[in-house]
Amino acid sequence: MNRFILILKTFLFALLASTHAVAGDKVSIQDLAGRTVTLKTPVQTMILGEGRYLPTIGILDRDNPIHRIVGLMGEFQKYDPATYQQYLKYFPGLTDIPSIGATGSASFNVETSLTIRPDVTIFGLGSGHGPNDKSKTVLAQLEKAGIPVIILDFRIDPLVNTPKSLSILGKIMGREKEAAEFLAFYHKELEKVRSRITDVKNKPSVFMESRVGLMPQCCEVIGRAMMGRFIEWAGGQNAYGNKIPGTHGTVDREHLLVHQPEIYIGTAIGNVLTENRFPKFLSLGVGTNEEAAKASLVKSLDRQELNQLRAIRQGKAHAIWHHFYNTPMNVVAVQRIAKWLHPDRFADLHPEETLKTYFKEFQPVPLEGVYWVSADKK
Repeated sequence: MNRFILILKTFLFALLASTHAVAGDKVSIQDLAGRTVTLKTPVQTMILGEGRYLPTIGILDRDNPIHRIVGLMGEFQKYDPATYQQYLKYFPGLTDIPSIGATGSASFNVETSLTIRPDVTIFGLGSGHGPNDKSKTVLAQLEKAGIPVIILDFRIDPLVNTPKSLSILGKIMGREKEAAEFLAFYHKELEKVRSRITDVKNKPSVFMESRVGLMPQCCEVIGRAMMGRFIEWAGGQNAYGNKIPGTHGTVDREHLLVHQPEIYIGTAIGNVLTENRFPKFLSLGVGTNEEAAKASLVKSLDRQELNQLRAIRQGKAHAIWHHFYNTPMNVVAVQRIAKWLHPDRFADLHPEETLKTYFKEFQPVPLEGVYWVSADKK
């Protein structure tokens, strides 16, 4: 009997110790910049170095994605105002979260962040819209004040680093179960593409025009990083993947006409809230219906720079939501691009159903818009 009591006491002690570890022990995390960061978990307060990380937090805090957020960069409402307004509609407290910067690393307010003193601050790897792993002064100031900073990545190498980043968030937020549920879905849906392109020999060349309508000259193209990765994972060849050293660059009309791509994809930074102010933008996302989206694509394709491309004349011209590049929704974009590139091979793949599942199961807001559209033959 005494031996049984000793075993029972040992078990209860181990159980209490493990509970304590979950509820407040310090853990060490290796982030996406290779830095080792020590912090207490689960974190209760967070600063997001990019506002558009909020839907990613929503995957893990599905009931209330804003309840831990105590500081937010302002690029969310500027660059994706329709999604921001959707979150504001369902979570009005979003406006009460202090702004800690506008739309770039230089605007990040260190003093406000030091006053807030969050349990953790989240920055992006090589981020263009907030502090990142290269922001040495900011990192040093926060770390000196005892504020841990973790670097994640959904942008530079999204399909490789999304699972790593979600796992880190799940661990520090005490949401490992929710992270595992989402990643099971993510890997399953990504595998539906990967498993079918291993023997693809004919990889169509794709010209992906970035942020259509933003630049007056033709044409901004995406390199191998960001959404350029989606093309490769979908069984295509990025027409400018080996020519653009960074995330994006430019190509002129003459080069396009001489080296014609087989497929055109434009990325949409417009939405229902920008249609009147920026009519040259492709429109997709929250609040945009298919009719409006298609009209914006048809109008965009009727440019001198593009209307002589065979891909457009043959009905191989498409538009996709630009912000897929910086969110775990990227798996849906890969499926959609794969189906454009290899329609016969992916005839039974339904990315629209994957998108519906993503919102229904893993988002705190509903699906309210279209996120891609195609043009007809001319």
